[in-house]
Amino acid sequence: MFKKHPKGLIGAALANMGERFGFYIMMAILTLFISAKFGLSEITTGYIYSVFYALIYILALVGGIIADKTRNFKRTILIGLILMAVGYLIIAIPTPTPVPDMALYLGLTCLGLFVIAFGNGLFKGNLQALVGQMYDDPKYSSLRDSGFQIFYMFINIGAVFAPFIAIGVRNWWLQMNNLDYDASLPELCHQYLEKGSEMAPQAMENLTTLANKAVLDATPVTDMNVFVHNYLDVFNRGFQYAFMAAIAAMIISLVIYIVNKNRFPDPAKKVVVNKGGNVTVSKEEIAMSATEIKQRIYALFAVFGVVIFFWMSFHQNGYSLTYFARDYVDLSVINIDLGFTQIKGAEIFQSVNPFFVVFLTPFIMWLFGALKKINKEPSTPMKIAIGMGIASLAYIFLMVFSFTLPSKEVLGTMSANEIEAIRVTPWVMVGLYFILTVAELCISPLGLSFVSKVSPPHLQGLMQGCWLAATAVGNLLVFIGGILYTTVPIWACWLVFVGATGVSMILMLSMVKWLERVAK
Repeated sequence: MFKKHPKGLIGAALANMGERFGFYIMMAILTLFISAKFGLSEITTGYIYSVFYALIYILALVGGIIADKTRNFKRTILIGLILMAVGYLIIAIPTPTPVPDMALYLGLTCLGLFVIAFGNGLFKGNLQALVGQMYDDPKYSSLRDSGFQIFYMFINIGAVFAPFIAIGVRNWWLQMNNLDYDASLPELCHQYLEKGSEMAPQAMENLTTLANKAVLDATPVTDMNVFVHNYLDVFNRGFQYAFMAAIAAMIISLVIYIVNKNRFPDPAKKVVVNKGGNVTVSKEEIAMSATEIKQRIYALFAVFGVVIFFWMSFHQNGYSLTYFARDYVDLSVINIDLGFTQIKGAEIFQSVNPFFVVFLTPFIMWLFGALKKINKEPSTPMKIAIGMGIASLAYIFLMVFSFTLPSKEVLGTMSANEIEAIRVTPWVMVGLYFILTVAELCISPLGLSFVSKVSPPHLQGLMQGCWLAATAVGNLLVFIGGILYTTVPIWACWLVFVGATGVSMILMLSMVKWLERVAK
């Protein structure tokens, strides 16, 4: 797979794989952790999640500017890795639940998330820029798309296993404390803490039923107040122990990066420095007119604008789609018993998308390679447009299975048995993520390839940062999914994302010819 590619690709891919492994341990459980830890609603949790996810990408723009200004991409990436490990440590430190001081402990969690986001900003875009630099050599330029597909596949190898680690650690800690996992219990426990005896009768009945089921030795729950405090504390401490696994992954990534550092290109060598020490233009840009540079930047920003709506829709996977799996999917059929722990929970679906990335990437590469041999391969802009259309189909698929489901508001008035009766098969989530993954493979790695190819050489880091900033804007809009999820019929929630990705496809198709000319 790596035979014809630059030597530095495998080192960059492995370093990124380790970092993404730690990152996706956190992302698999983040929204459920915030809700369970602080008793926040899906909407309020969504604001925190959206801002954090947006910062991860908007700070990549800052990281790109820093690397472009200092011309020291490698050191910037190294500092980013260290900062991310520090951020994970902040949120991994066990704290009591229910929290004795909401402002202090929520603020501490948000501080940790900010440090992670800033470190990610220094790391993510600049490593992608280094990978792009590897393919500026004419010997490798024709392999740029496949190189980024391989790089992207390795990102997702770590992400396949991350949710299993997160779930396994949390459920192990529950089991160590004579408790079983139940996705519905944290929300009901917080309702009990907030309302006590004024809790709705149906909710109280559900809490009593599930609480007794959650005690592994079948000891009846006689003091609900004690049970609620104990369950919440154990449940969330298990989450925080899972975050510690992310720190270990970051250390591994750091070691891999340091070992391979000398194999990576140095973008600083591609610029011309005058006697005053100021960066002027690269040798590649001497033959590039100001008009061409402007056209390249306009083309990049056109693509950035379109992909915003894809990321708004796609990154529902860690938010409204995770809540959907928790509330409407039959999780009882997913239970891998390892003895010391059980792998079960809504978070498990976070591994489906990266699994399909790893599984489908070789096939997609083969397909495009076969089309290339007969001169039928779509251009990169056309592939992105196709990906938008496929994403729209994914949400149409989910809509079909959501028409008969009650709204989230109605769900709260139903008994535990009634809720179990309306749950859908887990294969709905598997099918959804299969279709979304095909869309992702037509957009994300090829978008990175397009940016690295079209960016003016002296703006490589900045333009990679802008790609991630566009992703940030999409992520900032993710909270819309939570508002829709809790206020409108479930099928109507998914309809919004059908429209967003469908319109994006149309816009991209209207620009394909122009983008193809610029890319040449």
